[in-house]
Amino acid sequence: MSGLKLFEGKKVRTTWSEAEEKWYFVVEDVVAVLTDSNDPKQYIKRMKQRDEELAKGWVQIVPTLAVETAGGKQRMSCADLKGIFRIIQSIPSPKAEPFKRWLAQVAKERLDQLQNPEQSIECKKCFKY
Repeated sequence: MSGLKLFEGKKVRTTWSEAEEKWYFVVEDVVAVLTDSNDPKQYIKRMKQRDEELAKGWVQIVPTLAVETAGGKQRMSCADLKGIFRIIQSIPSPKAEPFKRWLAQVAKERLDQLQNPEQSIECKKCFKY
């Protein structure tokens, strides 16, 4: 199963992993959307040169998967949400900043809940199940 997601009117190709039961996103598409780069492959190459830790872990977070394209299925570099969030952290772009701020806020809230479990209980009361 494959699909397209739209972000600011731009397409991000996706593919579903039945084995892992999660979505993967084409890294090149995400980088193109968040950087407005005309050559996202070169941008990714430079990004990995700037961020040595990202480069070291690249093969673990960016598998090559079959993705449906206009020319048929092609193997492309993809990442799940965790991997995409890690990649976004390495993008010095104004378009990436809202994601970075959101991730920081979610992380802060989660750490607050771990330090004070009563906050988790209070938070659960806000949601209807």
